[in-house]
Amino acid sequence: MPDWDSLYATRMAGVVASDIRERMKLLDARQIIHLGGGLPDPEIFPYAALREASDRIWSDRALARTALQYAPSEGYAPLRQWIADQSSEGAAACGIDNVVITNGSQQGLDFIAKLLLSPGDKAMVEIPSFIGALRAFDAYEPRYLGLPEDAADWNAATLSGAKFCYVGPDFRNPTGTTMSLADREKLLDLADATGMIIVEDGCYEQLRYEGEAIPSLLTLALRRYGDIEKVPVLHTGTFSKTIAPSLRIGWISGPREAIRKLVLIKQASDLATSALNQMLLLEVIRTSLDGAIGTACTVYRERLDSMVAALDRHMPQGVSWTRPEGGLYVWGTLPDGVDATRFAERALMEHSVSIISGAAFYPARAENVQPQTNRFRLSFSMIPSEAASEGIRRLGLLAREMVPMTI
Repeated sequence: MPDWDSLYATRMAGVVASDIRERMKLLDARQIIHLGGGLPDPEIFPYAALREASDRIWSDRALARTALQYAPSEGYAPLRQWIADQSSEGAAACGIDNVVITNGSQQGLDFIAKLLLSPGDKAMVEIPSFIGALRAFDAYEPRYLGLPEDAADWNAATLSGAKFCYVGPDFRNPTGTTMSLADREKLLDLADATGMIIVEDGCYEQLRYEGEAIPSLLTLALRRYGDIEKVPVLHTGTFSKTIAPSLRIGWISGPREAIRKLVLIKQASDLATSALNQMLLLEVIRTSLDGAIGTACTVYRERLDSMVAALDRHMPQGVSWTRPEGGLYVWGTLPDGVDATRFAERALMEHSVSIISGAAFYPARAENVQPQTNRFRLSFSMIPSEAASEGIRRLGLLAREMVPMTI
C-alpha cells in the first residue's frame, strides 16, 4: 500500500476543505435552517426559456451537430462576441479575442493564479476575501498580502511586490459591501504605481437591489487607458447567479496577450467548455437575461430586507452587521472576545441553524493580516423570508447567551 502522504506535492499542504462546501452536505437535513451557503434559489431559474432554447438547438440539425462536438478552447464564438459587446466601452472596444470561456468563474480564478503565481510570489487579496478564490490561489503556494480595508492605507511603498490584487468590488463575498467609485479609481492608481494586475471578480455585479450602479474596474480602465490591450485588469464573470450554476459558464476578459496564455492553460486543463451548455446559455441570454435578472433581484431584495429587519429585531446590543445594496450575503460582527467559530458550532448543534464562521475568509501566510475571530457570514438566497427570520430569532437567543459575558 503506498504512503500517500509522502507522495503528495508540497502544494497540497496548503489545500484544505471548504467549510462552506462541507456544510452544503447538510442540505438534505430539512430540519436545519440554512443561513450559510449562498447558492442561487432553483425556484427562480428560467426553466421555460431553457426548455425553449433546447428545443431550438435540437430542431436545427446544424446547431445540434455543433452542440455535440468539441468547442474551441477559447469558447463558442457567438457567446464570446456577445460578452465582448457587453464589455465594450465606447471606442475602447473589447473584442472577441479578449474573451475566453471558462467552466464557471471559479475555473477562471484558478487559471489566473496558474498564469501569474510561482511558489513564494505575493498575491494581494481583500480582507476578508472569497474563500473559493483563496483555495484556488493556495494551490500555487503564494505569500499573501492583505489589501487594507481603508483606501487611505493603499500606499504603493508598503503594498508593492504583488503579482496581482484580487477584489470583488460589487456586494463582496463574504461582506456584502461595495467598493466606491473613488476607491476603484484609487485601486487603478495603485496598479499603475506598483505594476500589479487587478483580478476583478464580477460574480454578483448584476444583483443590485438599490442605489446607483458603479462601473466595473474593467470599464473604468477602458475609459482611462482607451485601449483594452493596455488595461491592468483581468475581469472574471459568470452566469451562475443569473441563469443557472450547473451550466458552468464563466469567462475572463482582458488584454489579448494574457487571454492567449489563458487559452493554452485551458487546452491543458479540460480542452474546452461544453459546446451544448454555451449554446444553450446564449439562446437564453439573448431573449431572457433581463427578465431573469429582474426576477432574481425582486426575490433576493425581499429576502435581504426581511433578514436585516429580523437582525434589527432579535440581535442584542453589541452585535452589528452590514446592510448590502445587492448580492447574497450579510456579514455579522460579534463583540470582541466572542468566538464566531464557537457561535456557528452552537448555532448548528443547539438551534439547528447553519451559518459560516468568518475565520474561513482570511488567508493563511499573510504578511499584514490579523484574522478577525468574531465575524460570521449569513446568506438569504436559498431560504424563504419566514424561515430565515426564524433562524435569525434563534441566533439572537444564542447571541444573548454568549454576548453578555463579554460586554
